[in-house]
Amino acid sequence: MPWFLTPTLLLMFYAAARLYAEAAPVVPALQSNRIPIHITTVIFGASIGLTSGVGSLLYLLRVWEEKSNLKFLSFLVRPLPSADKLDALAYRFAIAALPTFGLGVIFGAIWAESAWERFWGWDPKEAVSFMTWVLYAAYLHARATPSWGPEKAAFVNLLAFATMIFNLFFINMVVSGLHSYAGLNKTRRFIRSAAARRCCPARAGFRGESAGARRRRRWDSRCWQRMHQ
Repeated sequence: MPWFLTPTLLLMFYAAARLYAEAAPVVPALQSNRIPIHITTVIFGASIGLTSGVGSLLYLLRVWEEKSNLKFLSFLVRPLPSADKLDALAYRFAIAALPTFGLGVIFGAIWAESAWERFWGWDPKEAVSFMTWVLYAAYLHARATPSWGPEKAAFVNLLAFATMIFNLFFINMVVSGLHSYAGLNKTRRFIRSAAARRCCPARAGFRGESAGARRRRRWDSRCWQRMHQ
């Protein structure tokens, strides 16, 4: 399927060339062994969810091809499996994505309580992640409801797919929030790092501390507010 692989390779090339940002040291409040647990689970769950969304998109293309007489559309979807197989693929991946992505959000909330003394703060990344998880749950509910049918439910999965893309790209690169330490905005990261050193110079770099020591040395609220102005 070159029509599918070609844009995928182009997007991968663009992401590697334009969206790559060199990782910076994590600020002291976020230095924890929970990093690989939270990030790995979220990335794994998001990948499964995106695969489910692609399955629903291809399913709708196959359904529309069967209902229409467009030769161009028939040429595109001819190599694809049947509509039933694509729908089953999207459904099964969504079943796996819902708990996996949900666990990633829960692990992040546990980490947030350790770093920021609150489980949930409605940060843009948190809010959109929760919205995405709800949409995947809505898709599974709609897919299991006979009155909806697989075709209508597929549109819900596409909405979840679009929300996930929005969360992974727009929220990371454009919206300012607590998750902007990911490194896609180097200027904002530098300003916040400098503000941390000016506000809390004694707490600016204790990489060797234990988790308990870091909890006792958390930034106070005034320092945190100055970092995110």
